[in-house]
Amino acid sequence: MTICYFGDYDPGYARSRVLLKGLRENGVEILECHSDKKGLKLYWELYKKHKELNGRCDVLIVAQSFHTRLVWLAKLLSDKKIAWDAFYSFYDKYVNESKAVSRYGIRAAYQWLRERLACGLADLILLDTDEHIKYFIQKFGVNRSKLKRVLAGADIGRENVRKEKEGAFIILFYGNYSPLQGAEYIVRAAKILEGSSEIKFRLIGAGETSIENRKLAEALGVKNVEFLGRMPYDELVKEIARADVCLGVFGNTAKTQRVIPNKVYDAVALGRPVVTSDTPAIKELFEDRKNILLCRHADSQDLADKILELKSNAELRSKIAQGGYELFQRRATPKIIGANLLKVISEYGK
Repeated sequence: MTICYFGDYDPGYARSRVLLKGLRENGVEILECHSDKKGLKLYWELYKKHKELNGRCDVLIVAQSFHTRLVWLAKLLSDKKIAWDAFYSFYDKYVNESKAVSRYGIRAAYQWLRERLACGLADLILLDTDEHIKYFIQKFGVNRSKLKRVLAGADIGRENVRKEKEGAFIILFYGNYSPLQGAEYIVRAAKILEGSSEIKFRLIGAGETSIENRKLAEALGVKNVEFLGRMPYDELVKEIARADVCLGVFGNTAKTQRVIPNKVYDAVALGRPVVTSDTPAIKELFEDRKNILLCRHADSQDLADKILELKSNAELRSKIAQGGYELFQRRATPKIIGANLLKVISEYGK
């Protein structure tokens, strides 16, 4: 099979890395039709590159993007089956999670319409959890048959990472500080655990709520948290491997309930124990105390309790770390995800 991978995707972003690598590992020829231009130049360059392909593909995948219009463009340019890697809803992100757009305003209606039209134009819509599939059915009225789950996974091999242990017991969080991440609950959990001098929190990244969380830490007088900005991916992988415990998401948002974040896949791929919120999405793949440790969402005290439990129970740490790694190897490597995507594409319409 030959697949055209189409859009303004970031080749270094985890979703694209996993899908491209996984498809290639399953013998698929990938024709990348990519542009990093902006505005009309983006559409013009994609048009020219697609024309050069001269129809040499069986399926076109519109890669995960902020631009739903790329689904429309793909439909205009190609007579092939169109699979849209929506990944998640941008209407949900902007209206419900970040509240950047008023739910009852014209901009929200416009965003909903754009996404609904893209759903109608695509032959297949790829999402990363069943919870996101339920959301698309409820919010956009999409037929269940065209919605397919393709896990996010990770493209990391723990055998290639040297684990440099530190003296302190390191609790690692990284992310873009969106509301679903719930970084404020991590800061407050750090304050609760301040009496345990061995426990140190390391927060990496920047984004929507990063400044206010730094201010919260200052206001609380938290001494056991280190805030680091964004860092190159290779350095981030080393930080994950050094950590004693990695953190997932803890936010008090509806989207928190629908995601399995990239950071969870990264951590289990490197054999690190993970604590994250007890949500319907996480339970699609993970099992509490077998391959992950779950806590109540938006609950700093419960998060602190779970971290203390892991610190004091090396057997449990080892059990969930090994369980998570084994689950990753069975379900979420690029090759396995690529095989599942290939199956979804091949079977659609039969």
